[in-house]
Amino acid sequence: MQAIEMKAQVTNKHEIILKLPESIRHGTVKVIIMYDEETETSPEKKQRQFGQFKEPFFIADDFDSELPDSFWLGEQV
Repeated sequence: MQAIEMKAQVTNKHEIILKLPESIRHGTVKVIIMYDEETETSPEKKQRQFGQFKEPFFIADDFDSELPDSFWLGEQV
């Protein structure tokens, strides 16, 4: 058994029309329809917690220094 993945549009009559590749022989096939369910309600947003990221952070003294050419050329240090 082999599988092929194709994109298709469902018509307003709930039909799917496909043009299959010539390599697929005529006969019986198994069809699996996968679709995303669209919900009309938007997911609830989580309330932000004040002070969640209050931990101090540090920036290195050489943060603004120019990077060496070996960095840009992908050379091993």
